Amino acid sequence: MKTLMVFDFDHTLVDDNSDTWVIRCLPGQTIPDSLRNSYRRGHWTEFMGRLMNYIGDQEVRPDQVRRVMETIPFTAGMTDLLTFISENKNTIDCIVISDANTMFIDWILHAAGLQQAVDKVFSNPAKFNDLGYMEVQCHHSHDCDRCPVNLCKKKVLNMYLSERVERGVEYQQIFYVGDGGNDFCPTACLRGHDVIMPRKGYTLERLLANLEDKKDEASLRARVIAWSNGTEILEQLRSSVKL
Repeated sequence: MKTLMVFDFDHTLVDDNSDTWVIRCLPGQTIPDSLRNSYRRGHWTEFMGRLMNYIGDQEVRPDQVRRVMETIPFTAGMTDLLTFISENKNTIDCIVISDANTMFIDWILHAAGLQQAVDKVFSNPAKFNDLGYMEVQCHHSHDCDRCPVNLCKKKVLNMYLSERVERGVEYQQIFYVGDGGNDFCPTACLRGHDVIMPRKGYTLERLLANLEDKKDEASLRARVIAWSNGTEILEQLRSSVKL
């Protein structure tokens, strides 16, 4: 049986927020207050649409955006971890579930030569239109009141696992690696022998600690192992797959 690695992207695989990193492609590397203040909680993807329209209005070309995005740093140890996964695809599947967008993630993985590690990316679809403006759409709709309107990671993970079962694939163990509040919901999908890996000092670690303090075993079954770099995750993965 195979192992499944599930990763968030921003502040997990990469050590920054790709959606704000893109501002570096602007001449002044800043945006107007009117645009910045237009964000509404839970509606980040709509805000990103306005941001990318603004970038297009400043006549920043798609190739300029790409070059900037390809400079975002990976979190320490993550390139070694993804390389290990890519070298062991017969025993390890790997997916990314992210509230960034498909184009940024694809560019960044390809620039690092790590795209072979990831079997599937679930994120907000993005493309450039005929005018050279990037358009970002919501990944899906859902009825979860915990998650942003455009993405419930629990729904994505449940659907992926169901599709894999239909194809005869069941996972011996699942590792969920993330950092943010929107990584909390999918932890309810995990079983007692699975592993939740929150980044140390980030929101997900605090949310999980609150659950453990309440001893809410019904909603938290998986083991929790916090991490600060990819090397620590790789050690856990090596131990699990015994390679």
